[in-house]
Amino acid sequence: MSLNVLSSVRAPAVAPVAADLTQHEILGLTKAFNLSDAHTHQRQSYTQRRIVERLPELWYRAERSPQSESERAFVDAFCRLHNQPTALAKNRALLSYAASVSTLIAGMYLRKRRLSVTLIEPCFDNLHDVLHNAGVPVVPIDEHCFEDVTRIYSNLAHHVRTDALFLVDPNNPTGFSLLQHGREGFEEVIRYCSDHDKILLLDFCFAAFALADPAIERFDVYSLLEASGVTYIAIEDTGKAWPVQDAKCAILMASDDIWSDIYNIHTSVLLNVSPFVLQLLQAYIEDSIEDDLASVRHVSLANREAATSALAGSILEHQTPTVDVSVAWFKINHDTLWATRLHADLLDIGVAVLPGTNFFWSTPRRGQDYVRIALARDPQMFASAVTRLSDALRFYE
Repeated sequence: MSLNVLSSVRAPAVAPVAADLTQHEILGLTKAFNLSDAHTHQRQSYTQRRIVERLPELWYRAERSPQSESERAFVDAFCRLHNQPTALAKNRALLSYAASVSTLIAGMYLRKRRLSVTLIEPCFDNLHDVLHNAGVPVVPIDEHCFEDVTRIYSNLAHHVRTDALFLVDPNNPTGFSLLQHGREGFEEVIRYCSDHDKILLLDFCFAAFALADPAIERFDVYSLLEASGVTYIAIEDTGKAWPVQDAKCAILMASDDIWSDIYNIHTSVLLNVSPFVLQLLQAYIEDSIEDDLASVRHVSLANREAATSALAGSILEHQTPTVDVSVAWFKINHDTLWATRLHADLLDIGVAVLPGTNFFWSTPRRGQDYVRIALARDPQMFASAVTRLSDALRFYE
C-alpha cells in the first residue's frame, strides 16, 4: 500500500498550515508511521487482553451500579495506584472526559476572577490555547528556572508577576520533573506560592510514568499541598497510560478554599463521566497495580531504546528526560535545517513527528531546533518507523 493512501475524514485534501500541535497530530493520523500524538496506540498486554474479553461483564456491571459507586471505585483505584492517600481522603475529585476539559474549567475560574497565569515553557500548546481562549492572560516561565533547586524560589520571585503559576510535571515534551529534587523541588514551589499568595496549578497528566520509573519516587504531593495551605488546582489523567481507544477520564482536584467555586463551574460543563468508561479504566488501573505498571513502562522504554539506537550518530540528538515519559525530545544538530522543514519532509515519506515550534508557545522560533517523537506505539511498527526516519536523515548529512 502506498504511504499516501491512508486518509482521515478530519484532514482536508490539502492541509492548511497547522495552527497548533493538535492540528499537526490530526494530520499525523493519516500517515502510515504516526509518531506525532502521545495517545496510547500500543497493543494490549496479556492481562489487558483479558480485560477486553470482560467488556460485556463491565458493561452490565456499570448498568447495575449507581453512578456514585462507579466514581468512588475509580477514584479509589487511581489514588491507590498513584500513592496519593490524601487526595482520596479529601473526597474532592471532579471527573471529566479529558484533561483539556478540566483545564478549561480551571481557565473559566481564573477568567471569572480576572486572574493571570504564568505557564511553564516548553509545554504542549493546548494548555496555553485553552487558557487564552478562556480570556486568561498567560505569560511564560522557562523550564530551566526549576533545574537548580537552590534557585527555584529566587527564580520564581524574579519572574512571576501574575496571580497564578501553572506547571506540568512530568513535563511534555521534555520529561522534566521537580521530582528529580525529591520533595524539595515541590516544597520550594509551594513555599513561594504560599509566601506570595499565588494560586498553584499542576498538570499531572504524565504522572504514571513517574510511578513507573524506578529512579523517581512520587510521594504524596497532596499531603504537602494541604499542609501548606496554598490555594491549588491539580489535574490528573488516565489518557497517556493505557491503550483504551481514548476512553479516558481526567480528575480535577482543588484546595478547600476554592473548591466550591470550581464545583459550580464544573457542574455547568457536564454531569458525569460514563460509568462504563469508569469501570473499564478501573480494571486497567487494578491491572497496573498488580503488574507494578510493567505494561506502561516496558513499551515506552523499549521504544525509547529503539529510537536512540536507530538515531545514534544522526543529526537528531536525544535529550535525556528526568522521567521516562511516553514521548522523546530530540535536538536537531544542523546549521540550516529547521524543525518545520524536517517535519514536512518526513510527512512526504509517511512519517509523522511533531515540530518543536508550538511547544514554545510564546516564541515558536525557539522550538525550531527540536522535534518530539511519541513512544506509545506497537514496538514492531515503531522500529520500522524509526528505521525509515534514520534512513531519511542521511539526506541532510
